[in-house]
Amino acid sequence: MSGLIDIGANLLHAQFDPDRINVLTRARTAGIERLIITATNLEAAADSLNFLTTLQTRRDVPRLYTTVGIHPHDAAKATPDWQLRINTLAEHSAVVAIGETGLDFNRNFSPADIQRDVFAGHIDIANETDRPLFVHDRESHGEVLRMLKAREVRPQNVVIHCFTGTAQELDDYLTAGYWIGITGWVCDRRRGQSLRDLVPRIPLNRLLIETDAPFLLPHDLPGDVMHPPVGRRNEPAYLKHIAATLADLLQVSRPTLSKQTTTNAVTFFRLPSEAVDAPFPP
Repeated sequence: MSGLIDIGANLLHAQFDPDRINVLTRARTAGIERLIITATNLEAAADSLNFLTTLQTRRDVPRLYTTVGIHPHDAAKATPDWQLRINTLAEHSAVVAIGETGLDFNRNFSPADIQRDVFAGHIDIANETDRPLFVHDRESHGEVLRMLKAREVRPQNVVIHCFTGTAQELDDYLTAGYWIGITGWVCDRRRGQSLRDLVPRIPLNRLLIETDAPFLLPHDLPGDVMHPPVGRRNEPAYLKHIAATLADLLQVSRPTLSKQTTTNAVTFFRLPSEAVDAPFPP
């Protein structure tokens, strides 16, 4: 499969420091044409922009874009001017979504009330600028959905990133009109079996695919994979394997899965219909 778009990879994570460029060239060789870097705080977003602008004339790596936002884990660290800073960063043409943002009541690294306030601010920015919203939901027990509806977010602008929820949550998100992002969790026949069972309920035209690298390494990578994992590190090149797994679960051909998910990503993030080699404008 070629032309794939990884809609979420934590490319500036420290695990990639020793060989980040090699990781990208492997991804391009594996057919990953474009990649969206997930920003979990504003410093990371600025670093992502600086990094991707140094590579945009290279044809041996995927075309890079980034999100801009504050992960719920980092919500308590948001400075008073965080919304102004997001709006300023989002003016760059390589920024394609607001986020990662949402609620995470599993670990509560930030107090729940602060998470809610920061998530609400992200929703407001997305609504005011008509931007896609890259949403994290872990054990919010429906509160993410309630907040999105209460603030009247445009359904076509929401992707539930790294979905691993229940059947009811999936149905609620699909009924609301949102997009669903699926990762290599779907390749785990033990821990990911419930997700595997739910995948056929996702309409192909609402499916987006992602690695969430360096996290969520697919557990069933074939022995002849192009580049064996470094420890338990996931990397964007393995998106091809995730896509093949999804094609099998959805009972569609791999070219069909590849073409449709690419079309979906282009539509959702408003990317050029074809990847381009020219640098981003300032």
